[in-house]
Amino acid sequence: MTIGILKEPQGENRVSALPEVVANFIKLKVEVVVENGAGDHSFASDDDYKHVGATISSRNDVISKADILLSINQPIENSFKNKAVVLGVYQPLFNFNLMKDWSASGYTTFSMDTIPRTTRGQSMDVLSSQANIAGYKAVLLAATTYSRYFPMFMTAAGSIAPAKMLILGAGVAGLQAIATSKRLGAVVEVFDTRPAVKEEVMSLGAKFVEVEGAADASKAGGYAVEQSEEFLQRQKQKIADSAAKADIIISTAQIPGKKAPILITKEMIANMRSGSVIIDLAASTGGNTDHTKNNETVVVNGVTIIGNSNLPSMQASDASKVYGKNILNFLKLMIDAEGNINLNFEDDLIKGTCITHDGKIVNERVLSLC
Repeated sequence: MTIGILKEPQGENRVSALPEVVANFIKLKVEVVVENGAGDHSFASDDDYKHVGATISSRNDVISKADILLSINQPIENSFKNKAVVLGVYQPLFNFNLMKDWSASGYTTFSMDTIPRTTRGQSMDVLSSQANIAGYKAVLLAATTYSRYFPMFMTAAGSIAPAKMLILGAGVAGLQAIATSKRLGAVVEVFDTRPAVKEEVMSLGAKFVEVEGAADASKAGGYAVEQSEEFLQRQKQKIADSAAKADIIISTAQIPGKKAPILITKEMIANMRSGSVIIDLAASTGGNTDHTKNNETVVVNGVTIIGNSNLPSMQASDASKVYGKNILNFLKLMIDAEGNINLNFEDDLIKGTCITHDGKIVNERVLSLC
């Protein structure tokens, strides 16, 4: 059996597996073929892959040979080996038509952004591993964009007040953003619809701003849920009060399969201090502000709004490292002792992550869109 690793499209610096992970693939008794130059932007050369036993080949050869094709982003091609397994992060709830095409072509698709967020699935949770990096990088990006200091300084020329940070969402990205902001000396406030995260937020030294009446998210498998209109109005007022005082806002709020909620309105931005910065990590699904544009930076009333949903690509080496380990752990579930594919759909992780199989869409969440 052959695992193929594709080079990602322009603008994506990560790769599905670095050579250290490929070496572990080969221990599973499979062959690995890598598109030439696939690891260049993650500082892994073709020779590095050859050294661990992989074969370097053209893109067409990788696609034609691979039984399991690894590509973080959806490949531009729509023609793979017959009954190939295609594995990456494909946002199937947004790319429903693509999933229909792939199912009609007989491909088995696994989208790692749908893996059940259970204890057993933690070592395969690519959303968490990449969100951790995104939260860290978002703060560093804010620090280099913001025209003032983050920490408080006492100098002979006078005192510099610390930056005031507002973080919307205390998931993996939000928690890492809190930790990084505190290390840089900012004063941090945090909103989240889940009261259960209050203790984690406070343990990192941030203030948790509570809004009463949030919908119960305990049965949502670790994902956010939609809230009532009454709650949203209370939340809006609380956020408006904090946004008016904030120098930096990092927003992370997304709901699977839905447009990102608008949490920072035009009116809130108009009341922010000139020179303030917003980093919107939900840009790919519409963004958390009225002005967010994906992969663009805009300035409104002196406020810089950076829409970037792919900050892990800016930290390509470590992002690729942890992503590859997630994939390795997942592939161990579907490769038997002889190095052959063995898809056990009784396994909740295999079942929950599979989108298309045997000519059909099989994922329940995606099927709900039909």
